Amino acid sequence: MTLLLTPSALPYSSRALLRLIEGAGLTGNWGWNFATNEHVWSPGLFRLLGLEPGMVPPSYDLFLHLVHPEDRASLETGAQMRDGLARNATVRVIRPDGTMRLLSIQTEIYVAPDGRPQAAAGTVLDITDREALARAQAAERRRAWALFQRTRSFTHTYSHPALEFSREFMDLTGQSREAFLEDSQRAIASEERSFWREFGAEHFPSARIFHATPLLILADGQKGRFRFIVLPILRPDGGIEGWTHFVTPVGRQGLQPTGDVRRRLEEQVRGHHVRAARALLGWSMHDLAAASGLSFSTIRRLEDDVEAIAARSRHAAVAALRTAGICFSLLDGAAIAVARA
Repeated sequence: MTLLLTPSALPYSSRALLRLIEGAGLTGNWGWNFATNEHVWSPGLFRLLGLEPGMVPPSYDLFLHLVHPEDRASLETGAQMRDGLARNATVRVIRPDGTMRLLSIQTEIYVAPDGRPQAAAGTVLDITDREALARAQAAERRRAWALFQRTRSFTHTYSHPALEFSREFMDLTGQSREAFLEDSQRAIASEERSFWREFGAEHFPSARIFHATPLLILADGQKGRFRFIVLPILRPDGGIEGWTHFVTPVGRQGLQPTGDVRRRLEEQVRGHHVRAARALLGWSMHDLAAASGLSFSTIRRLEDDVEAIAARSRHAAVAALRTAGICFSLLDGAAIAVARA
C-alpha cells in the first residue's frame, strides 16, 4: 500500500504510527525514514524478535537476518523497499535463543507529493499460536473421524436454525446437506418419523438438555437405533444460538461424553440426584464432602439446589460420586437416572 506523505509530516510519521498501532494492542511495529536511514522499532517488536528493547540498533538488515533463510525471498531487500516495493508476507523468524515464531507482516510505503518513496512502516503480528491451534484442530478432526469410523459415535454442533450438518452424520445416513435442509427428519425411519417430529417440536423450544433414541435409516439401507444427547447453546439473552449433539449407537460400546458435553450434562445434576447417589453408596453428606474435597456447607447448598453454588463444586461432587461407582444417565426426554455400577 502506498500513502502520500508531505515533507513536514515525514519526521513524525514513525512516532505517530507507533502510538497508533501500540494503542490498538498489536504486537509490534517499525518505521524506516529513507532520507535519514533512521529506523524505529517498538518495544513490542524487540520482544517479539527475542531481543531486549534497545540492546541493538534496529535496522531492516537485522530483521532480514532473523528471518528463516527459506522465507527471506518473501520479503523485499532494503534496496527494493527504498524503490517503493513492499509486500505483505508471513515468515518464520529464528530468535537468538533458537526458538522459532511465525509472523504476519503488513508493510506500507510513504511517498512525497512528487511520488518518490520517502519512508516505510509496518506492523508485525505473532501468529504462531494461531497456527499451532489450527494444527491441533486439524489433528482433533482426524481423531474424531477415526473414532467415528470405528465406533459410529460422534459429536457435532450446528446453528439454530440448522444450515450445516456434520460430515459424520451425512456419512452415516448417506444424506446430503440439501436433503437435510429440505427435511431434517428424513434420516429417521418412516414408522417413527411422526413421533420424533412431535418429540422435537416439544423439546427443542425448551432450551433444555434432552435425550432421544430414534431409529435411523443408514447409508447402506439398513436401520439402526442411535442415542442422541442434545445440549442447547444459549445466547446471553437466553435465546437458542445452536445445539450440540452427542450421538452413539444404542446397544453398542461407543464414545462416552467428554469435555464440554460431559461438563454441561453434569450441570443438570440436581440436589435430589446427589441425595439418591449418596443413598446408593450409604454415604452421609460428610462422606461426600471428604471424597470431593468440598466443605460440608457446600454439599448442603448443593443438595438444597442453591443457585449460587459454583459450577466447579458441582463437578467436584459428581466426579467423586462417579469415582465411587455412581452412573448418571440421561433418559428419553430430559430425566436423569441415578444408578450404581
